[in-house]
Amino acid sequence: MVIRRWSRTERTGLPAAFHRIWAASAVSSLGDGIYYSALPLLALTLTRDSTVFGMMEAVTLLPWLVFGLIGGALVDRWDRRRTMVSADLCRCALLVAATVAVAEGLLNIPVLIAVGFLLGAGGVLFDTASMAYLPELLDRDPQSLQRANSRLQGAQRALDGFVGPPTGSLLFSLSRTVPFAADAVSFLFSSLTIRTLPARPKKAAKPETSILADARVGAAYLLHHRLLLGLSLRPAVGNFAFCGTGAVLALFAHDTLHLGTAGYGAFLTTEAVGGLGGTFVGGWLGARLGTGGALTLTAVVEAVALLGVGVSSNAYLAGAGFAVLGAAMTVTTTLGPSVRQAIVPDELMGRVGAAARLIAMSAGPIGALSGGWLAHFAGLRAPFLAGAGILVLMACLAARLTSNSRIDAALAESARLRGATDPGTDLASFSASR
Repeated sequence: MVIRRWSRTERTGLPAAFHRIWAASAVSSLGDGIYYSALPLLALTLTRDSTVFGMMEAVTLLPWLVFGLIGGALVDRWDRRRTMVSADLCRCALLVAATVAVAEGLLNIPVLIAVGFLLGAGGVLFDTASMAYLPELLDRDPQSLQRANSRLQGAQRALDGFVGPPTGSLLFSLSRTVPFAADAVSFLFSSLTIRTLPARPKKAAKPETSILADARVGAAYLLHHRLLLGLSLRPAVGNFAFCGTGAVLALFAHDTLHLGTAGYGAFLTTEAVGGLGGTFVGGWLGARLGTGGALTLTAVVEAVALLGVGVSSNAYLAGAGFAVLGAAMTVTTTLGPSVRQAIVPDELMGRVGAAARLIAMSAGPIGALSGGWLAHFAGLRAPFLAGAGILVLMACLAARLTSNSRIDAALAESARLRGATDPGTDLASFSASR
C-alpha cells in the first residue's frame, strides 16, 4: 500500500490515518500516566533514599545514550510502521511480566530499574519510528505537521498528565498490580491500532553499509546544521533541569508540600492542565512572535515557573507554577519538532531524529542523578533553584541558535529543494509577519 500524497487543497484537515495514530497515542499516554504515577508510589514502599529515585529516573532515559543513534539507523532501514508495532508488543510483554512480579512480591529496586531501562529501550525505537513516519504521512507540510503535533501533544497532556496520574494513584491504592496491567493493555491497543496504518513504499536497494556508518551520517548532518543543533540543545538544557527536579518530585511533594497519595496524583495533573492549554496557544505564539521568538519566551517562562515551585511551601501555589511550566513545555515540544520534520530529508529522518533526541535526552540521566545528589546534600528545594538558573541560560541559547531568521531560511531552502511552488505558504505557521 502506498502512502497517499495530499494536495494543498486537502491540507485544511488531517487524513484518517492520522486519527488512528492519535487514538493509539491517546490510549498509550493514558497507560503511561497510570504507570508513572504508580511507580514512585511503589518505590516509596521499598526505599526513601533520594539517590535511588534519581537512578530510577535516569535509567528510563539511559537507552537513548546507549543505542539511540543505532536505533535511528535501524528505523531508516526497517519499515517504520512494523517497528512501532513490534516495539509496543515487546513493552506490553515486559509489563505483563512486571505485573506478575508485583503480585508475587518479587519486584525490588534492581528489578524496577531493569524494567525502566527496557521500557526506555522500546521507547527509542517507537518514538524514532513514529516521528519519522508522520512527515511521510503528511507530505512534510509544515502547517499539517504543526497541527498534528499539537493534537498529539494535547492528547498526551490530557491523558498522560491529567487523567492518568490520579487514576494511577487510585488504582495503586486498590491494588499494586492494576496500574502496571493497565499500561500493558494500553501498549497492546496501540500496537493493534498502528498495525492498520498505511505501509510506506519499499525503499530502493542501496549499497551495503554498516549500521555505525549510517548512524554517523545522521549525526554529522545534524551537527553541521546549526538550526537543527539548536533545536536539539534547547530541550537538552531543559531536560537536565526537569529531570533533576523530577527525580525528587515524589519526595518534595510528600515532605515539603505535605501531600498524600491522592494529593500527589492531583499535583501531577496541574502540569498536564497547563500543557493542555499550551497546545492551544502554541500556534498563536508562533504566528505573532515567530517560532524562534516563541521558543525564547517559553525558556524564560519555564525558568520563572520552576523557581516559583521551588520556593513555595503551599501546594496550590506550587501547582500553579507547574501548570505554567507545563504550558511552556508543550509550546516548545510542538513548535520545535515540527520545524525539524519539515526540513530533514526523508531518507535521513530516522537518524537525524534519533541524533536530535540523543542530544536532547542525554542531559536527562545526568540531571536526574545530579538532582538526587543535590537534594541529598542541600535539601529538596535545591534542584528546583538550580534548575531555574539553568533555564535562564537556555533562554540565551534559544535566542541565538533558533532565531526567526534561521528558521525562515531553513524552511525556504527545504521547500526549494522539494520543488515547492509556494514556499511562503509553508512558512506561515512558523514566521511572524514582518
